[in-house]
Amino acid sequence: MKLQRKNRVRALAVGALAVTGALALSACGSDNTSAGGGAAAKPSNIKCDGKGKLLASGSSAQKNAMDVWVQNYSGACKDTEINYQPTGSGAGVTTFLQGQTAFAGSDSALKPDEVTKSKQVCKGGQAIDLPMVGGPIAVGYNVPGVDNLVLDAKTLSKIFNSEIKKWNDPAIKQLNPGAKLPDLKIQPFHRSDDSGTTDNFTKYLKAAGGWKHEPAKKWEGEGGQAASGSSGVSSQVKQNSGAISYFELSYATASKIQTAKLNTGAKEPVEATVDNASKAISEASQVGKGDDLALQLNYTTKAEGAYPITLVTYEIACDKGNKAETLPATKSFLTYIASKDGQSALKQLGYAPLPTEIADKVRATVAKIS
Repeated sequence: MKLQRKNRVRALAVGALAVTGALALSACGSDNTSAGGGAAAKPSNIKCDGKGKLLASGSSAQKNAMDVWVQNYSGACKDTEINYQPTGSGAGVTTFLQGQTAFAGSDSALKPDEVTKSKQVCKGGQAIDLPMVGGPIAVGYNVPGVDNLVLDAKTLSKIFNSEIKKWNDPAIKQLNPGAKLPDLKIQPFHRSDDSGTTDNFTKYLKAAGGWKHEPAKKWEGEGGQAASGSSGVSSQVKQNSGAISYFELSYATASKIQTAKLNTGAKEPVEATVDNASKAISEASQVGKGDDLALQLNYTTKAEGAYPITLVTYEIACDKGNKAETLPATKSFLTYIASKDGQSALKQLGYAPLPTEIADKVRATVAKIS
């Protein structure tokens, strides 16, 4: 398995700039889902600073992107080892706030109390949110004979709260006239671990579908079954007839899992694609202050072709007060992944590159890190 994963990561790094189509956000520590193909030269303009090992952890949603970034950076910067562990957003933030890592990845922006706590680690400064990766959260399903399922936020909220229990429920029929919906039990699966993907998915359900619970990294819905990571829930969908769950698009693509289109109120149902996620992300507004670039996504968009269940993954780092032994490598690595070269690999991997206006702000902010 280790050899298989190593080969896949190598394929990603070599093919990142040439692959077309392909996957989307990947999601968990033990996940081996990757995309690759083609051949392209590694970026040659990476500026290497610092030496030794750079520890980081967090969001598993950005795992495929991080695998490629680390591979490319390490190829150019032989004296620096980037060790990123995709432990999940919650665990990554906790570890960073304990001063154990140089930066963290999170699918949700820092909370005010976390910013306050970060001042103990960032001497003379505080942690800031740097948006780096975007992409769609797909709703994957396994319903024999149904290849073009349409759902909306209200129906999804009821499905994931165990209020709609059969695939031939009238609410689903109304959204899918002409479809042969079976009298089959719905098996909703959710994440067992604290997850930024869950946080973003439930924010969508709350904003657009009247979700009865408060959005959170920890699953609060009633009923259903749990599995760890996007790899876990997607595997359950693949294996169980009647199953449905939410996970980054790469898992659906790699495992050939059907994904639902969303009735958002636009003229046509919207498919989970990178381009459609980019349209939704372009509507985001900055809610962070100063150098904190936290974004507010518009989960209720009705724009044509805008897929609203998206997430933006942040790299969380100190604006000031970084440790002297890790600052050069941290700044160098973040500079690369925010660069045009770093971002250009994302779409071919199924991620949504940052809109130009946001990317420019990220690059300017990274340049000031001290």
